[in-house]
Amino acid sequence: MWGMSRTLVANLIAGVTQGFTKRLEITGVGYRAAVQGQNLQLQLGYSHDITYPIPQGIQVQCPKPTEIVVSGIDKQKVGQVAAEIRRFRPPEPYKGKGVRYAGEFILRKQGKKK
Repeated sequence: MWGMSRTLVANLIAGVTQGFTKRLEITGVGYRAAVQGQNLQLQLGYSHDITYPIPQGIQVQCPKPTEIVVSGIDKQKVGQVAAEIRRFRPPEPYKGKGVRYAGEFILRKQGKKK
């Protein structure tokens, strides 16, 4: 229990002093994201746009239409929000389209053979 308590306190201190960030990349033709007020607007190839309400204590920025930056002081909440956004369209193994973490490696499959 001591190690976990120490890590939780260290994460609290690091969150207040530096903050935590997660970067997400969107790959796919016509896939994009934009922040509108307190909502994240996602176009991920579905017949409708996805509107994700941004929770309190979390900041979401879109420096490019294909990049999302989630930041905040709570490490668990930042990771949870990033995972929920990724869950809308996880990267698929054939073309690699979808929402992935920055630097994440997607194992690609070969597809049909002639």
